[in-house]
Amino acid sequence: MISELKAFLFRGDVLALAVAVIIAGAFQKIIDSMVADVIMPIVGMVAGNPDFSSIMVGSVKIGNFLNAVINFLIIGTVLFFLIKAGGKKAEEVQ
Repeated sequence: MISELKAFLFRGDVLALAVAVIIAGAFQKIIDSMVADVIMPIVGMVAGNPDFSSIMVGSVKIGNFLNAVINFLIIGTVLFFLIKAGGKKAEEVQ
């Protein structure tokens, strides 16, 4: 049983997944900082306020939801362009 556990834990797939999760956690901090410190202030200059958390409809805090949606759209857009740029470089090499 121990040898099966060892074989499972040290398979290439499990180790690669563990490394990917650790790197993703570190990368998440970079993305969060880029959104909060670089992009949202620019949105604030255009929209007047980069933090929408104070927006409420009755007793529902819709502003927090808006912040999450805007962060998702920004992160998705940035990742799209990064992946697109990486794909073009890979095609150029071939």
